Amino acid sequence: MTATDTAPAYPRILTPAQNRVVWLLLAAAFVTILNETTMGVAIPHLIDDLGITAVAAQWLTTAFMLTMAVVIPTTGFLLRRFTTRAMFGAAMGLFSAGTLVALLAPGFEVLLAGRVIQASGTAIVMPLLMTTLMTVVPPHHRGRMMGRVSVVISLAPAIGPTMAGVVLDNLTWRWIFAIVLPVAVAALVAGVRWIPNVGEQTHAPIDGLSVVLSALGFGGLVFGLSQIGSGGHGADASAAAATATATLVIAIALGAVALALFLWRQVVLQRKDDALLDLRIFRSGNFSLSVAHFAVMSMAFFGTITVLPLYLQDTVGLSASESGLVVLPGALAMGLLGPVIGRVYDRWGTRVLLVPGTVIVLAILWGFTTLTETTPVWILVVTQTVLSIGLAMSFTPLFTASLGSLEAKYYSYGSATVSTVQQVAGAAGIAVLISVMSSVGQAAADSGVADAAAGAAGARAAFLVAAIVGTPLLISAALIRKPADMPGEASHAH
Repeated sequence: MTATDTAPAYPRILTPAQNRVVWLLLAAAFVTILNETTMGVAIPHLIDDLGITAVAAQWLTTAFMLTMAVVIPTTGFLLRRFTTRAMFGAAMGLFSAGTLVALLAPGFEVLLAGRVIQASGTAIVMPLLMTTLMTVVPPHHRGRMMGRVSVVISLAPAIGPTMAGVVLDNLTWRWIFAIVLPVAVAALVAGVRWIPNVGEQTHAPIDGLSVVLSALGFGGLVFGLSQIGSGGHGADASAAAATATATLVIAIALGAVALALFLWRQVVLQRKDDALLDLRIFRSGNFSLSVAHFAVMSMAFFGTITVLPLYLQDTVGLSASESGLVVLPGALAMGLLGPVIGRVYDRWGTRVLLVPGTVIVLAILWGFTTLTETTPVWILVVTQTVLSIGLAMSFTPLFTASLGSLEAKYYSYGSATVSTVQQVAGAAGIAVLISVMSSVGQAAADSGVADAAAGAAGARAAFLVAAIVGTPLLISAALIRKPADMPGEASHAH
């Protein structure tokens, strides 16, 4: 192993400048990720105000996550090519511009464009945050720092529905963006002024073909998944179902072929260190297993926090703000426990957190398969809170163990991969669970079941899918370990 392959020498504590960049990046990540889930609660309002269908409205959330999935694979390269300050300015500049476009949007098409611009900025923030942390934070403090990241990545999307619900019950949907815009601009100004540059830059050219293949690959897969259950009902059901099935097959096939070509292209380019996403990170078995576990967790997490508010509003009959308040205690629990969980990881490692956290998540998902239209709200509050605790116990060790398993020169690629997996899996989770919920609920309604009972049947089916997909995590949770990532002790990928 050469000197460049080893982890850098870390100070025992962070300097004031390093602390400042960490907190600014955490704040930027929080405000950007918050927007991923604000649109879920707003869907009924947007359908009425903009005259759009439920399927079209869903794309305000799915397109946001899909755009991130397309952009994030490029960030591993970009973070090595450009300075920290330049990347932060680009991220928050795009996010602020997108927020302004969405705020002033005269209709659905412009609103969707604003969400895509927002997502382009958000896509840069999380890889920038995680790469910076791995670069400046000593290994023995990474758990508590990644605990803060898990707070952001879990708390922000969980609080999004609560904030949106309160706003929608008292103001119009435009205020969701009006409230966020000044915060985003303030973060942009502060970051451009105070964020120092960390790490070293390279001067390799970006590979345009890799960018195109990445977009077609991830975009095709997620779009294909979104077609599940969208065949329609009634007299035209057969024709609509046939069209949806054909679209699904074509999109997934195109996505799979493009993704395979993208992977092949990266293998070729990484021989001269010009890959857009260096796949040598997967030579670490611990990294690969952690990423796979995280992908399934993300599917369950984003799918659940999207389906649950719809169930609460359409089936239980709660208002937008009331449905948001149901998930608030869980969000607060995540925020309070994040740093504590990080310290536990630093001291005792992965399994003491990940195994019970996974058990908790699966137990709640299976419990959700018993929901009815008369399930008491207090039970939903308690179970959602417990679910949030299980997720918090899982995310921190997954982030830290995955990236800590890599050599320092691969941190940016590892961060980009983790963030890409989160967004693709999250978008797939939302698309699949909402599609299952909609199709099963509509089928029940068509057979004469009352609307509330039909909605409950759809929700149960969606949670059943999440529970079945997540059950194998019990095995991987026991296998993922804390890497010995102090210099001279690590068994990194080569």
